[in-house]
This record gives sequence, C-alpha cells and structure tokens, in this order.
Amino acid sequence: MTIRRLRTLIAIADKKTFSAAADVVHVTHAAISQQMQALESDLDVALFDRSTRTPELTPDGHKVVIKARKLVEEYDNLVPIALGDGGLARNITLGAIRTTLTGLTPKAMSILKSKFPELGLRIRPGLTGALFLEIERGVLDAAIVIKPNLVPSGLIFRELANESLQLITSIEEEEQDPLKLLRSRPFIRYDRNTVVGALIDNWISSKRIQVSETMELDSPEAIASMVHAGLGVSIVPNLAIKPIDSTSVKRIGLGAEAPFRTLGLVHRQNEVKKRAIDEVFEALSQAIQSSSAD
Repeated sequence: MTIRRLRTLIAIADKKTFSAAADVVHVTHAAISQQMQALESDLDVALFDRSTRTPELTPDGHKVVIKARKLVEEYDNLVPIALGDGGLARNITLGAIRTTLTGLTPKAMSILKSKFPELGLRIRPGLTGALFLEIERGVLDAAIVIKPNLVPSGLIFRELANESLQLITSIEEEEQDPLKLLRSRPFIRYDRNTVVGALIDNWISSKRIQVSETMELDSPEAIASMVHAGLGVSIVPNLAIKPIDSTSVKRIGLGAEAPFRTLGLVHRQNEVKKRAIDEVFEALSQAIQSSSAD
C-alpha cells in the first residue's frame, strides 16, 4: 500500500469514474486500474464492484476511502508538524473564485511571495460550493470564497470584504435608473448556480421586476464584454480589487437596499499549516486595504 495509490483511490471517489480520476492524478486509465488492483491485493479487500459498466465503490471501499483521506492528510502534514514551520516551508494549495483571479488573487500572492519567496503556491479556480467541498476533503489548504448561508462544521470562514452588487450598462446608455433599465433592456444573467447568481435572483424578485433574459454567463469578464458591446445590462459584484485591464462599462448603484456578497478565506479548523494560512489572509487583507487607499 502506498500514498500514491491512496491518492488515486480518493480521486476515484471524488470524480466517480476511473477516467476522470486519471486526469486528476495525471496517469492513464490503464494505470489507474492497475493501481486499484494492486491496492485491493495489498488490503485483501474488494474496493470496487466491477459488475457494473462503471466500477463503483463497495461498502468496504467507502470505508477505506474515509480512512485513506485521514492517512493522506496526516502524511501531507508530516513535515509541517515535525519542523514546526506552520507550513511556510511547504506548498500551499489555494482555491479561488474566478472573480478574484485577475485582481485580488495575483496582487495578494505577489505580496505573500515577496515576504516568503520559498513558499510554494498552487492556485485552483472554482465555484464557492466546489471549493468548500475540496477544503473538507483536504484537497485544498484554503480558498477565497463567498460566504454561504451556513458554513459547514469544522471549517472557519474569515471575512475579507463586502462587495455590493451593481448594475452595469454600456458607456453610451443615458438612462440612470437601474429599475427602469432592468425592465426595458435585455438582461444578461449571472450564472444562477453561483452564490452571486442566487443573490441577484432574490433581489430582482423582491423588486417584482420581470427581466427579458438574453443569455446566462458564469464569467464576469464575458458579461462585461457583452454589456460593453451594447447587448444588454447585467448585475455584477463591485469587486474589492478590479482587474487592471477591465472592460469599460457604466456602473450604477442599486440603492440603499443593494445586496452584497461577503468575500473571505475558508480553511479547516484544525489546519496544521495555520501560520502559512494566516500569512495568506494577511496578504489578502493588505491587498484590499492598499487598493481602497488608492
């Protein structure tokens, strides 16, 4: 039994198929199958039911996965515990929602790397829900996310900034009333499967506005490009740090009752790399503070 095989088993449990797991651990489908056969032989346990078209974990397989997660996590934290460096001499795997990838994340990580040049950084983009799951599974050390209604037990959410939602329209648009614009212009919807998308839907419903939806996108940059081209209006977050090359659009506030999202850093409560994560949080905070002072 090796840590490599346990990582592969966890990848299969997370991704549901051997093929998808192969992309995660960067080996061929055949190599995945060979590793799992070897692991079953090592443990003398049938981990998969191969009578189905797609092999599925057996009840014993599910039990082994739970133990494997703990063993892999303990293995990954072995050096930080032994050296007492809090993770600063290791790699940090950080998740980040896409709206921070061209503003907040690069600026903050530049601050962090200037202070700790030996610290390794791995950045994985994703949606808030998926990033929370990867934190719980130990795939990520921490993640920049939007605060959900309920933070899962065992995780800590540390607030960074509140980003109010605002309407964007083309520079040439003369109307200034956001409600009139939403009622009379084509609406480009922010992906409703995201936390922000749900916030926007709820606010629009509370105002009893019937929008004329023309498209639904999950990229703020793509939305801004469509709005810039005069294809409609949209509602997006007023980012704490805007991209340097952000698309030129007109931004209109939604008034005193404007919804907002809370941006923050999430990590496990008993995280061994706590000092490194504290430094990540400090770098993020510093980046936001310096941006607001500009």
